[in-house]
Amino acid sequence: MRKFMIEREIPGVGRMSACELSDAARTSNGALAKLAPRVQWQQSYVTAGKTFCVYLAEDEEAIREHATLSGFPANVITEITGVIDPSTAVG
Repeated sequence: MRKFMIEREIPGVGRMSACELSDAARTSNGALAKLAPRVQWQQSYVTAGKTFCVYLAEDEEAIREHATLSGFPANVITEITGVIDPSTAVG
């Protein structure tokens, strides 16, 4: 499986309540169940008007199918080819 960052433009997402975010996660999980094992959600980062989601997927098409099923846009899909962090400087 390849790793992707999905940028989703969702106006007002940063003001959503915990209950609303929980409902959104349930919606996403339902779509993921239909596509399993082709796509897996790892985590999402919420900002004022966007989410940045990390997914494992066979390909971009699986992510687009999830977007269609869930109703959440996949405005930008970028494959993650590596990860660096502060410990990278030591190695």
